[in-house]
Amino acid sequence: MRSRAVAAVLTALLLPLAACGSDQPTGAGGLHGTELDPPFEVSSTPLTDTDGQPYSLTKDTDKPLTMVFYGYTHCPDICQTVMSNLASAMTRLDDQDRDRVDVVFVTTDPARDTQEVLKKYLSHFDPGFIGLTGDLGTIIAVAKPMGVGVSKGQKLPSGGYDVTHGTTITGIDADDEGTVYWSEETSSADFAADIHTLLAKD
Repeated sequence: MRSRAVAAVLTALLLPLAACGSDQPTGAGGLHGTELDPPFEVSSTPLTDTDGQPYSLTKDTDKPLTMVFYGYTHCPDICQTVMSNLASAMTRLDDQDRDRVDVVFVTTDPARDTQEVLKKYLSHFDPGFIGLTGDLGTIIAVAKPMGVGVSKGQKLPSGGYDVTHGTTITGIDADDEGTVYWSEETSSADFAADIHTLLAKD
């Protein structure tokens, strides 16, 4: 039963892939996002942060809530919208709640998204956001158990490539499990409301 439940959730989440080129109704638990039961397992395989240091989504996420989004800096629409809404949500929190949340952006285009590029990109949204890069195969492997599909398209003259990636945002709790996810349509107000609700449960 557990394996079938996990497969069903993964299938549902892997469907909304977007080649980057609304508000959600409140659901069970009073969240605008979707709670996962059973939760996603989160890979401990480290990627690399913008300071060149290893960063694992389990070993280095020590706050009550870590929100993870997979995207890339050349994405013309969805990624910018999601990151803007997450940045705006952070401004809606009081200092105590803000200090208990991390936002992690994992690039799906490591050929172009170097550490320096990621750092500059994220500084436009919130300098406290964490950027991760690495080998594309490793990124794909880390994303998969979180229900996020990433695939490499045709190579571009710039040296990068078209990227197709899942657009959900996953919330990892203090036990290193993915317990909730949001769609790319989630507003900053709904993100902030859910963050407050989740932190209150901790």
